[in-house]
Amino acid sequence: MATILSFSFLQLPASLFRQRTNLLRSTFAFSSSFSSSSSAASVSAPNLSRKKWKQPVFSALDLGGVKVNREDVVRDDPTNNVPDNIFSKLGVQLHRRDQHPLGILKNAIYQYFDENYSNKFNKFDDLSPIVSVKENFDDVLVPEDHVSRSYNDTYYVDPQTVLRCHTSAHQAELLRSGNTHFLVTGDVYRRDSIDSTHYPVFHQMEGFRVFVPEEWEASEMDGTSFAAADLKKCLEGLARHLFGAVEMRWVDTYFPFTNPSFELEIYFKEKWMEVLGCGVTEQEILKRNGQPNNVAWAFGLGLERLAMVLFDIPDIRLFWSNDERFTSQFSAGQLGVKFKPFSKYPPCYKDISFWINESFTENNLCELVRGIAGDLVEEVQLIDDFTNKKGMTSHCYRIAYRSMERSLTDDEINDLQWKVRDQVQSKLNVVLR
Repeated sequence: MATILSFSFLQLPASLFRQRTNLLRSTFAFSSSFSSSSSAASVSAPNLSRKKWKQPVFSALDLGGVKVNREDVVRDDPTNNVPDNIFSKLGVQLHRRDQHPLGILKNAIYQYFDENYSNKFNKFDDLSPIVSVKENFDDVLVPEDHVSRSYNDTYYVDPQTVLRCHTSAHQAELLRSGNTHFLVTGDVYRRDSIDSTHYPVFHQMEGFRVFVPEEWEASEMDGTSFAAADLKKCLEGLARHLFGAVEMRWVDTYFPFTNPSFELEIYFKEKWMEVLGCGVTEQEILKRNGQPNNVAWAFGLGLERLAMVLFDIPDIRLFWSNDERFTSQFSAGQLGVKFKPFSKYPPCYKDISFWINESFTENNLCELVRGIAGDLVEEVQLIDDFTNKKGMTSHCYRIAYRSMERSLTDDEINDLQWKVRDQVQSKLNVVLR
């Protein structure tokens, strides 16, 4: 489960989700829509003596043998907020590359389940990330007024179609198809902040297991207690498989789709680290999908989160690098090989200040900056916030530009910053200071 059921609220701790405001970087929040056109950069800027960097744009992608055209996903429509740089990530499927850290981690988890459950779990890792609102939200019991449905945090193709926010979007369909033990891995999409641990595309794995009455009746336990005990045993074993003999603890938490719900933490490198979220599936989900007399458990984890720890990868953008100095360091089946940093190019910082309006959100700003600068933007950080005597609020953001692979020139960075300033003013309707 994820954000909503990919218990991976797990790009961030679940506690932040419960405290969420529309300026936090968590998973979702309602605010004004931000159309795909707002990510385009078309503004006059100083002439450059070198070729300008441009965000690549693709006209079509292949998803599981089905051709998806750009206009199917990126539309000039107020209900669409998918920019070109997000469309270009569809179909990349880093988790299916056996020599990539995410693929290595996925296969290590597969190995654990194959060895301990006799190949009982069906595996799905190529399901389309374009899903219906019903699949993404309704089928996992997300309330209609929940902040997670916001245009501020979710990529909408149209009012009834989104880029999945979590792998749980496939849960109901798989249950109705007769699957009772399954692992779902895939790329998921959320509008988010910009820093070393957050990226609008990341990867999750969900596990699901259904029990029939005969399996718990002999144990003299009720179905819920039996499923919870089995879940904890399974995931403690998975944690040892990935991290070795580590100290663990269970923390009670809340998810709208499981009851009871838990988070597993391990003591790793002298601190407690949340590994995953999980719980006993709400009976309503089973009832709706042809399993009214059974019980089930589910868990969800974020692959990047674990891979950054296991491989010592310091910046989430590196997962998308094609630089041989990164890709050559990893081999299929070699879990936990420590990443050796290559040349660290210096960052360049640019500040931008403006008076905000009522519809302003930080996620919209980050989407705009990312749409212009792509992976050349390392971080967008609020460094000053004040309200004057007239009640007007000013924000100052510091933008860090840094390439993972080369030095950026002053002209190149200035060109990007001019575009950001122009688009911030015209697209977000704020007043620059």
